[in-house]
Amino acid sequence: MREFDKISIQEMSKDDMLLIIEALEYTGNNTKINDFIGLKNSILKELSALAESNEKEFLEYLKK
Repeated sequence: MREFDKISIQEMSKDDMLLIIEALEYTGNNTKINDFIGLKNSILKELSALAESNEKEFLEYLKK
């Protein structure tokens, strides 16, 4: 098996990305494990920076 440090998301659909973000938030809120919320925030921060928008605008874009 090949090893890798990073995974590309360029082929992931908007719906799948929104589902991942929402699942991390739901899991974090319901398990009280802050690592899930931290991961969601980190992913959202990175993606919104790549899109040159703020996090709220990026979430709105994913929901369209």
